[in-house]
Amino acid sequence: MSLIIGSVILAALMIMITKVPVAYAMAQEGGYDNKQPREQQSKLQGFGLRALGAHQNSIEAFPLFAVGVLLALWADAPLASVQMLCGVFVLARFAYMACYWFDQATLRTAFWFVGLGSSLWLMALALP
Repeated sequence: MSLIIGSVILAALMIMITKVPVAYAMAQEGGYDNKQPREQQSKLQGFGLRALGAHQNSIEAFPLFAVGVLLALWADAPLASVQMLCGVFVLARFAYMACYWFDQATLRTAFWFVGLGSSLWLMALALP
């Protein structure tokens, strides 16, 4: 069970982890604008823009994963299956982030599908 809980915590932390390169890119663009950060982010290019995309997608992916885990646990799905899918999700999301940062769009898309598939599979485990 601790692997499952740890995966959910790590997936939540990925939202903050992916913010670090965005903040770095913003700082490189004349300093971090804490008054209008979204306006500054909208002007990012290259790595900064890709880092922002990875950050935003981490925010988008988390709820689906968390709901999948909750549904699987609520339905008393086999813990080994839930743990395996949680591990796959977390690994896929870390690979996704790296691919986004290093401009590997095709590979990034493949990892996105793996992460999405893990979340959907978790949900499917709750079906009778």
